Amino acid sequence: MDLEKHPAVPAPVPTPAPVALRASDADRDRIAQILGDALAEGRLTAEEHAERLDVLYAVKTVGELEVLVRDLPAAPGGAYAPAAPASGPAWPVSGPPGGGHAENVVAVFSSSARKGRWRPAPHTRAVSVFGDITIDLTEAVFEQQLTEINVTCVLGNVEVFVPENVTLRGYGSGVLGNFEVHGEGESVSDPQAPVVIVRGFTVLGNIEAHRKPGARLVDLADKLRKRLSG
Repeated sequence: MDLEKHPAVPAPVPTPAPVALRASDADRDRIAQILGDALAEGRLTAEEHAERLDVLYAVKTVGELEVLVRDLPAAPGGAYAPAAPASGPAWPVSGPPGGGHAENVVAVFSSSARKGRWRPAPHTRAVSVFGDITIDLTEAVFEQQLTEINVTCVLGNVEVFVPENVTLRGYGSGVLGNFEVHGEGESVSDPQAPVVIVRGFTVLGNIEAHRKPGARLVDLADKLRKRLSG
């Protein structure tokens, strides 16, 4: 007797536990905001905030990010929820997750600069291909505590300058190129001071970030407290 044939049903692919998922830029942005709020509310000291911020950009999974806010009021109900995955870039041109906005600085066989009295976006994406880019924050008006600059440099040069009383951190690498952050380990006395993170990758190029001696932002704490309380 012939048996009825049925097409083979593929075995279901197990779904990884949320804690094992790779962290996205949106996940990191959310955790950075939680840490910034905790610092402003006095739940974290400046040293604790700096330590956790370092870990934030070094870990790779959602579970590792969750550990950073486990003792903080991270979300309604005290639970951390990872951001939903997106099919496009980490944030659209109109703005990253969380309501901020992004800015693009591009130099292809040319030069481009942002300097003077200007308002840096929470996220700035700089791309240099055989070009020079200068991002000077020494006279900038910071409207958020955490400012992130993502740099891609191919056979070009990108320099970032920040005031000496702003926290500066860098995470990057290069292939036959140079990625260097000067003054990264120097402490900032004001726990409410803006934090500038430079992340970059260079191929046969140069990416440098400097804290500029003598250039200072004033009244950092008052400005940020008014913004947070308002």
